Amino acid sequence: YKSSMSCHTRALLISIGINMAMVCSMLFLASTMQSGAAHINASLNGSVMRSRPLVSTPNFAARSAVRHNVVANAGVRKFFVGGNWKCNGNRESIKTLIDGLNQGAPVGPDVEVVCAPPAPYLDYARQNLRKDFSVAGQDSWVSGQGAYTGEVAPEMLKDIGCEWVILGHSERRHLPEIKETDQTVAIKTKNALDNGLGVILCIGELLEEREAGKTIEVCERQMEAVAKTIKDWSKIVVAYEPVWAIGTGKVATPEQAQEVHDAVRNWMKQNISPEVAASTRILYGGSVNPGNCEELATKPDIDGFLVGGASLQPDFLKIVDSYKQAAVVQ
Repeated sequence: YKSSMSCHTRALLISIGINMAMVCSMLFLASTMQSGAAHINASLNGSVMRSRPLVSTPNFAARSAVRHNVVANAGVRKFFVGGNWKCNGNRESIKTLIDGLNQGAPVGPDVEVVCAPPAPYLDYARQNLRKDFSVAGQDSWVSGQGAYTGEVAPEMLKDIGCEWVILGHSERRHLPEIKETDQTVAIKTKNALDNGLGVILCIGELLEEREAGKTIEVCERQMEAVAKTIKDWSKIVVAYEPVWAIGTGKVATPEQAQEVHDAVRNWMKQNISPEVAASTRILYGGSVNPGNCEELATKPDIDGFLVGGASLQPDFLKIVDSYKQAAVVQ
């Protein structure tokens, strides 16, 4: 009897143990599943919470724009506005012009402004013109000082405070009394750079060349002469000036100007380097005025202007302000 009871007891205890083990296993499994589900939900909820501010925060667009601009501004070409006063004015009129320009609001860090008075007034202009505007010569000689009657050596310009010089302007290329060649412009460019000046290098086609479909060919030829002579382009600004638009009141459409600027930049990319192409500023010149500058400034490859007649008026400051319309360049 005791043996029988002992067997029954052992069987009962074993059964109870098995049942308790199964219950524990089920409880553990349920707990694990609940914990896993909670973890998954927490992860999902965390993802939603992390993404929610990007969707629902009112300032998301502003923050996104800031991030975009930070990336874009890494390669931005500073807008450049040059005023070529050419062979105009006297001491009195230049004083009046300088006084008017000096009354304008300070320019910001996003634009560079350069004025190029006639040679006899360069020193006077540098002494009296506002200090946030630079001064440029309108031409310089192929070499240094010496027996070159009537010429101006680049070191002379540097000595009186000029930071820039205009070279290759169409009037010097095409006036029958001067007729500078592409090679002469290239030599002058190298000499100016070697003496510490920045160069505003002018290129552009005649009306008959445009009508013959040779615009790009002419601009590339003029660029090539310089590219064969110099290596460092960091202090060169290219100014595309269609000769048929200079002083005529005719202006290349923004689309025409952009087309040429884009072609010149692509030529630089292929024949100099992608880095030079991306960093070199290309200006438009040709009857630029306060009425057309803002639309031109929105084109991605127009990095500023070289202004002729309109730079002799106080309204030149309105053209300077067109930098605010400029497209952000990646």
